[in-house]
Amino acid sequence: MTLRIYDTLKRKKVPFEPLEPGKVSMYVCGPTPYAPPHIGHAYSAISFDSVRRALRWLGFEVTYVRNVTDVEDKIFARAREAGEDWPQLARRFADQYDREMALFGVERPDIEPWVSGYMDAIIDMIQRLIDRGRAYVADGDVYYAVETFSSYGKLSGQSIEDLRAGARVDVDERKRSPVDFALWKAAKPGEPAWQAPWGEGRPGWHIECSAMTFVTLGERFDIHAGGKDLIFPHHENEIAQSEGALGDGSFARYWLHNGFLNFSGEKMSKSLGNVFGCAQTAKTCGGEALRFYLISHHYRSPVNFEVDERGDMPDLHVADRRLDYFYTTLKRADEFVSAAKDPGEGPVAEGAGDLPERAREALSDDFNTPAALAAMSDAARLLNKLIDEPAGIAKDVRRRSIRRLAADIRDLAERALGILAMDPDEFLASRRARLAAHRGIDEREVEARLAARAEARRDKDFARADALRDELHAMGVEVLDTPRGAEWRVRED
Repeated sequence: MTLRIYDTLKRKKVPFEPLEPGKVSMYVCGPTPYAPPHIGHAYSAISFDSVRRALRWLGFEVTYVRNVTDVEDKIFARAREAGEDWPQLARRFADQYDREMALFGVERPDIEPWVSGYMDAIIDMIQRLIDRGRAYVADGDVYYAVETFSSYGKLSGQSIEDLRAGARVDVDERKRSPVDFALWKAAKPGEPAWQAPWGEGRPGWHIECSAMTFVTLGERFDIHAGGKDLIFPHHENEIAQSEGALGDGSFARYWLHNGFLNFSGEKMSKSLGNVFGCAQTAKTCGGEALRFYLISHHYRSPVNFEVDERGDMPDLHVADRRLDYFYTTLKRADEFVSAAKDPGEGPVAEGAGDLPERAREALSDDFNTPAALAAMSDAARLLNKLIDEPAGIAKDVRRRSIRRLAADIRDLAERALGILAMDPDEFLASRRARLAAHRGIDEREVEARLAARAEARRDKDFARADALRDELHAMGVEVLDTPRGAEWRVRED
């Protein structure tokens, strides 16, 4: 089955043909660590972590590069405000980013270049552009001469003429054209600076990624990815720089961009008060719930969170309940398999072996995670039916089918989608504790009343046992009598 992906540059789905058969080189624009991450950052991280996982699940060996932009005005300004060394501040927020992305199942990159460690490569690439007549020096600054690159705008669909016509009056008379952009900025008092042939200073944002892709992945690599907001000017400028320095045909062969994140129809912004931090979101709803909700949308699609009057996001609670269903299904399957004889090899029930092929078809269609989740839901539904309705199916076929379905669900979920990796009992217990805390339910009090109810049942004092059940129900607790004894969960009605 051929993998097809939507290439932003070609504006259509195309067959994916990596430079080296069976191997994928992939570069993703990473964080600028000057503040705690929010769930907008998480959307991009989860999107391309899911792409990476899907590629591996489909059989590719993936080299995944994600950079850290630690040389940037916002970092310098925040460090001055905090009275902190800028490298220390950048490291602190980068470490926080890694910790909080891990809450959503985002794996670390294979290679993580930091701008500050690639200054020689950046300076070398700028010099190449100067030597080739693509860039020019102006009083210690260096600008890219956009009009020397005739295909500028091919990624974003903008033309040099339109950009020039729409440009504001440019106050910097040193620039040859208002559309030219900075490759190097001359040193300012009190800011970090590096020595270059044209004077001390620091690089512009765009040239950093061009140099880092060249060093880590070479002149040509397979996939460049990032948010749609980076198409212009960042990725457009990267193309101009890399092809301008290295020659036509260099740089990324395919471009992937994830959609925008909105809240009740509005973009996230501090002024609107709708900036949701990663740690707080994970604490409230569970990190896995955010990932589940996001991958239930196609990575190229816009995602809109409804926000209620309390500032809560009901969509994440729905996703959390859906995860509860899948984990409960796996728990039931585990209990069934552990109590049953090994059925050996043989046929399975109709539909019990369909999940891998359906998932492969979905993920081969531009990493369609919603379709893969739909296939997984059908498999879980069949698994529960086989547990609940044993009539009409041979015992060995039923056992094999349940074992097969549980294994296929786990494989797809963990390896390709980045979910359902916890032990079911661990997830269900942690979710119950989270819901109990949210509802103000004292878990120790619940356990005490359950113990009293168990004692009443042993004493055949069923009126007392029923009264205790009613008290627990009034607290928001549902009691489940199982062969292992009474268990409980937080009511969600």
